Amino acid sequence: MAIFSKILTKTDAEKRLSVPIKFLKSLPPFKSGHAVDFQAKEERGRVWTFQCSTRKKGRYKKPVLSKGWLAFANKKKLKVGDKIVFYKGRNQETEKPFYGVRVEREIKILGAVVGYMNP
Repeated sequence: MAIFSKILTKTDAEKRLSVPIKFLKSLPPFKSGHAVDFQAKEERGRVWTFQCSTRKKGRYKKPVLSKGWLAFANKKKLKVGDKIVFYKGRNQETEKPFYGVRVEREIKILGAVVGYMNP
């Protein structure tokens, strides 16, 4: 089940991934801090560790993935217009829940985006 998906912006692809507030509800508890680490498995089986953090002060939390995100983005050669999908799954053998992450590339015909596909 998808937690969220997003078409990447320049900042998302090159610096940090801005995520929706609703994503925070699906993460492990932040306890008393403003950041939490979590792991997500890509479809080829590699596990990535990301850190989701929020602003320490201010009215709006503005959550972002910073730690681990650039390594993932660089390894996957992410660019503006790619789609990233975070989802929750369940291991069929152990029944343990896990986070998953998937990249989808734009499909263009005559310069128009007509869909996305897994690379």
